[in-house]
Amino acid sequence: MWSRSWLKRLLDRCRRGGGAEFENHVSESGTEMAKREPITLAMNTRVLFVCMGNICRSPMAEGVFRQMVRQAGLDEVVQVASAGTHAFHAGEAPDKRAQATAARRGYDIADLRARRIKDKDFEDHDMILAMDWDNLALLQQMAPKSAHHKLQLLMRFASDHESATIPDPYYGNQQGFDQVLDYIEDACNGLLEVAKRRATQVAAA
Repeated sequence: MWSRSWLKRLLDRCRRGGGAEFENHVSESGTEMAKREPITLAMNTRVLFVCMGNICRSPMAEGVFRQMVRQAGLDEVVQVASAGTHAFHAGEAPDKRAQATAARRGYDIADLRARRIKDKDFEDHDMILAMDWDNLALLQQMAPKSAHHKLQLLMRFASDHESATIPDPYYGNQQGFDQVLDYIEDACNGLLEVAKRRATQVAAA
């Protein structure tokens, strides 16, 4: 789209200047260039949600955010994943209570499987969002200094709740899971606005 718009403006200037021969040359060259080298305007955003075991909070966040991204039509420029700081539940599906709570609000997370964060994750993701201070501290210990700017708390993007963290509901009751999902939805709405703004920015060459 950018290539064609630029080409049209250039051709308009050529027409006003009477450069018909140059116009034909530019038209042919520009068309070939556009075919060979499509230009992508959108800046990609790769998000990784992190909690302790990757079976409650972070998979719920992954499920919520990937649905928001899909509904916003940003699938091609926003990638979503989750992981844990520990490998207690590696390979397991999300906690059944987390699945049920998410499903009641229309989020399907049954396909997700727990994994521990890897060194490559710090390179592969643009935003690595922890659920609480403890996991953020662990991430800061694990990450190379060059990736520390990527580490944040997910709740910094929330606007309706004042809590700085999302509490672990694992040892609690259903009310705890409902509260976690409330916090996650709030924060993910704010995060989506950030992703939308990034999608309108030209990626650095």
